[in-house]
Amino acid sequence: MKLIFVILCTTCLFFSARSQSQAAMQFSKTKTVSIAAAYDYLLFTPSNMELQENGKSPLIIFLHGAGERGDDIDLVKVHGPPKIVEANKDFPFYVLSPQCASDSWWEAEQLVMLMDEVISMNDIDETRIYLTGLSMGGYATWDLAQLRPDRFAAIAPICGGSRMNAFRATLIKNVATWAFHGAMDTVVPLEASTRIVKALKNVGGDVKFTIYPMAGHDSWTETYANPKLYEWFLAHRLK
Repeated sequence: MKLIFVILCTTCLFFSARSQSQAAMQFSKTKTVSIAAAYDYLLFTPSNMELQENGKSPLIIFLHGAGERGDDIDLVKVHGPPKIVEANKDFPFYVLSPQCASDSWWEAEQLVMLMDEVISMNDIDETRIYLTGLSMGGYATWDLAQLRPDRFAAIAPICGGSRMNAFRATLIKNVATWAFHGAMDTVVPLEASTRIVKALKNVGGDVKFTIYPMAGHDSWTETYANPKLYEWFLAHRLK
């Protein structure tokens, strides 16, 4: 048995700034897939039904960077969607935010198993699953999309990289992709994203690329604060 942290939301307006206390629950569950238990995670469950279809809501999977690894689950809320839902309880997406252990790297196969387990226990629309991550999580976003391009309606890798070549690019050319990077990034050079975007364009990929001219490694704060990202996610679904 394993402790899983679930954040319950209680309001009903998209991106409302009203302050309310967060109801946090800890509960035990049976490990339906043992390898999925490799990751502790936060799961935000929407009470806002604005985006619900046939009783199911879309899901955003967020993969954090190297700085948020460890065994303190609250670290996952430092950046990105889990930070947003901490302040805005009316967010109408499920948000799955696993945590990578200290001194380890994201494992795409384990993430797929975790995703399947979470989907099996919640009212998630499998045609509207969106994947995003920053830095180390940006790398993992590319890797996970290549492993299971059939599972994601759209991906948004931020300041990440990949060993992308023409073959690998072909695997995800039909996955809607919006990549982001800071031109002044000295941690993960801009070229890491530029090379992938070029490979995708060369095979006719469905890709957008935003470069922040004055941004360093932090190209995620502006990205996740932009409502257009979430509108773009919702413009895509699996057929």
